[in-house]
Amino acid sequence: MRNIVFSNWTHRALQRVVGLAWVALTFALLPEAVFGQATPSVSSIKIGVIGSGNIGSTVGTLWVKAGHQVLFSSRNPQNLKQLVDGLGPLARAGTVREALSFSDVVFIGVPYGAYPQIAKDYGKEFVGKIVLDAGNAVLARDGEIGKEAREKGVALTSATLFAGARIVRAFNIMSFRKVASYSNRPDGRIAMPIAGDDQEALKVASSLVRDAGFDPVVVGSLQRSKLFEQGGPLYGAEMSAQEMRERLKTMP
Repeated sequence: MRNIVFSNWTHRALQRVVGLAWVALTFALLPEAVFGQATPSVSSIKIGVIGSGNIGSTVGTLWVKAGHQVLFSSRNPQNLKQLVDGLGPLARAGTVREALSFSDVVFIGVPYGAYPQIAKDYGKEFVGKIVLDAGNAVLARDGEIGKEAREKGVALTSATLFAGARIVRAFNIMSFRKVASYSNRPDGRIAMPIAGDDQEALKVASSLVRDAGFDPVVVGSLQRSKLFEQGGPLYGAEMSAQEMRERLKTMP
């Protein structure tokens, strides 16, 4: 099982390389004034990114620019050298285990089909961690766990897999390209819906969403995160926080 899951992940290497190059180019072209708006709303914290492909590298880069320490992890950390060298001393690369040991907050940005193996290998190390879960279940890609997550809900499935972790759903409603482009949007920040059962974890996640250049909107519990899963009414939403809150008033 382990070899199957991670080989699928590895076979996407070329796609990730292209994505990383796009991310690097996007951030290189953004004016420094944009990053200057991302003043950390909490003190600098240590973040471990599990899955440093498209979404992981994008969000992690935004956090580094906001002043947080980020360890980008991979099965092959040496492949992340160009990414971390370009971000300066707040960024480093390492293994998944190193990311978990290093971090106060974990960001998961791998295909959902890899979640069970990660939970099997490192589950105990997730206990007590605030975990920002950006995964989406894609049936054609993720197999049985993808089917389960679609039926039960991604958030509740993740909470079962990573028992004891303080799961918060976030950063799953748009592509990594849009995350990079919309961060600190000059004509008004875009809302980012989040959900969780741990109030302190939601508070930290809200701060990190702000530091990434978005306005957090707490939708409610993990159960209610179905509102912004794929197929949900808020998935792909591009609106202000006020507009999203008004829209939520019409939803059960």
